[in-house]
Amino acid sequence: MADCNHDCGSCGESCAERDPKSFQEKPHEMSSIGKVIGVVSGKGGVGKSLVTGMMAVLMNRQGKRTAILDADVTGPSIPKMFGINKERAMANELGVIPVKSRNGIEIMSTNLILDTEETPVVWRGPVIAGTVKQFWKDVIWQDIDYMFVDMPPGTGDVPLTVFQSLPVDGIIVVASPQELVSMIVAKAVNMAKMMNIPIVGVVENMSYVKCPDCGKEINIFGESHVQQAAEQYGLKVLGRLPIDPALAAACDAGEIEGFQGDYLVEAEKAISAL
Repeated sequence: MADCNHDCGSCGESCAERDPKSFQEKPHEMSSIGKVIGVVSGKGGVGKSLVTGMMAVLMNRQGKRTAILDADVTGPSIPKMFGINKERAMANELGVIPVKSRNGIEIMSTNLILDTEETPVVWRGPVIAGTVKQFWKDVIWQDIDYMFVDMPPGTGDVPLTVFQSLPVDGIIVVASPQELVSMIVAKAVNMAKMMNIPIVGVVENMSYVKCPDCGKEINIFGESHVQQAAEQYGLKVLGRLPIDPALAAACDAGEIEGFQGDYLVEAEKAISAL
């Protein structure tokens, strides 16, 4: 704009010169949050919540204080994975207190403020985006080393709100083996570049299933294309998750904190190195 004074903080316009970080919201004054990691994908159903939960558990096992901000407001699944069914987030005169898992992971999700976990969230976009901001501003996150943000799919209101409002230190892109992966990764990568957010790497979910008799890895979705897609954008593949009935059963039973497996060791190292 010709009359721009370059003071984005006092401007309501949107322009190419505007720094996305000028929209950032301050956390609660009693919060202490280290690194913020977004878990994203260009489409739904690829396992973002699974990767979010596993990463929080892995960092927690390393002695780090971890938290999950469930930004998938209309489709929250994090509480169920951690066996949080009846507990609800409580509020007092100071702010909102997140619910803690059995091993001390702090969690905030819409399922923790609704009457029941079956209550549908029938809200319009601005209300949903505002809820995500409240999870950041009104919740007291105490001494958190790593916060993982479980994003809804795509590049709509909520991912934009998270990228603009939260000081995201990096994102993990979750994809599946199908040939469509190149487009999925491209959408997430291009949005991250637009918002000046570093990309930690790519995790492939549903990579294979292991035969229970001979141990052979079977690519039921065909040959994986995630390595080519990652190399196209100069990214690292941080892990390949199989279709594991035991892991699925653990999530359904609310026992994700007890999962075994070294599928995401490289992702854990990459997050620790930030």
